[in-house]
Amino acid sequence: MIRVVVADDEALIRAGIQAVLGNDDDIEVVGDAADGRQAVELVLRHRPQVAVLDIQMPELDGIATTAEVLRLAPATAVVILTTFGDDEYIAGALAAGATGFVLKAGDPRELLQAVRAVTDGAAFLSPRIAHRVIKKLTATDQPRHRRAAEQIAELSDRDRDVLALLGRGLPNAAIAAELNLTEGTVKVYVSSLLAKLGVENRVRAAILAYEAGLVEQG
Repeated sequence: MIRVVVADDEALIRAGIQAVLGNDDDIEVVGDAADGRQAVELVLRHRPQVAVLDIQMPELDGIATTAEVLRLAPATAVVILTTFGDDEYIAGALAAGATGFVLKAGDPRELLQAVRAVTDGAAFLSPRIAHRVIKKLTATDQPRHRRAAEQIAELSDRDRDVLALLGRGLPNAAIAAELNLTEGTVKVYVSSLLAKLGVENRVRAAILAYEAGLVEQG
């Protein structure tokens, strides 16, 4: 079972999230919180694989909650619930270590996809916001493109292959299938890549892949 903690300051939204997740036989909501501080407490109590957090909450917002969750329970992956217009918050949540981003008004199936993806060690950005976020972070910034090219200059061909597939949002199992490697080998490559590139998580690595031109935008 994939154990999940849900946090949103709106009771109706929390109930809707729990209903969506609860309809999946492989997912169990083990706690729900009305603010970020409660969310951290529930994560420490239940040690879920995933925390689904609203990006704007009282006490601690989604960014601060993400940072605290990953500091105290680094095995818990974070999915952020967001709305259009939250681009600056999303950048902050990325920096804090969140690896999943889902629109509140989006298709409920995306939430299920996000929970499964981050559980498998992959990243998930809702298709409706992925292009906007990546464009905001990578477009029209030539110094950033040059820095990204310099960062990957010393990578081996295999490292580049793995990074490009990370940029497409593939989980380890799919990368392994693409490259005819074992999933364990891919995990080693990914961990090594994050260290070589000096990035915190797979989402940052994926963005770097876009910046360096390993993945076409759109």
